[in-house]
Amino acid sequence: MSRHPSVKWAQRSDVLYLTVELPDAQDVKLKLEPEGKFHFSAIAGSEKIPYEVDIDLFDAIDVNNSKASVGSRNICYLVKKAENKWWDRLLKQGGKSPVFLKVDWDKWVDEDEEEPENQPASDMDFGDIDFSKLNMGGGEGLNFDAAGDDDDDESDTEEEDAAEASTSKVPDTKDVPSADPKDAPDSKA
Repeated sequence: MSRHPSVKWAQRSDVLYLTVELPDAQDVKLKLEPEGKFHFSAIAGSEKIPYEVDIDLFDAIDVNNSKASVGSRNICYLVKKAENKWWDRLLKQGGKSPVFLKVDWDKWVDEDEEEPENQPASDMDFGDIDFSKLNMGGGEGLNFDAAGDDDDDESDTEEEDAAEASTSKVPDTKDVPSADPKDAPDSKA
C-alpha cells in the first residue's frame, strides 16, 4: 500500500505551484491531464516505500506548458492554468482538503497583491532622491509644523538653515521700542 507525501501548493492567476516534499525520490512519475487530473508516484528511502498522490484540480490545465523539476529533497511542478484566473480552491471537490495538502506560504501571493506583467516592480531603486524637495503639491490646508518643531533635524544643510533663518525672522515684541512716551526709559540719568 502506498503512502501520501506532503504536498505544498500556491497559485498565481496563470500558474499553480505544486511541491511534493519527498527526499531521495526515485522512479518519479507524473501524469497531468488537461481536465485537471494530477497523478504523482515515486519510491523513496532505503526500504523503497511507494508514495502516491492522485487529485482532481479545480479547473483545466495546459499540459504542454507545465514543467517539473526533480531535486534531492522535493519535486517542484509549475502547472500552467488553461485560463488566467484565480481558483477558489485547489481541488475540484469542496470541503476539507486532505491532510497531506498544505499551503506553500513562501510562494503564496494574494489575488489583490499580484503585480500585473505590464506594471513595474514595487522594489524600484530610487537612489539618493530626496522626495521632500520635489514639491509635489496636495498639501493645502495641512499644517506640518503643528506636529512639532524639529529645528534639530540633521537632514537640513547649512544653506537651508541660513535661508530659513533669514526669511522666517519675525521681530519679537520685547525688542520693539514702545510707542508710548511714558514707557520710554528715562534719558536724564
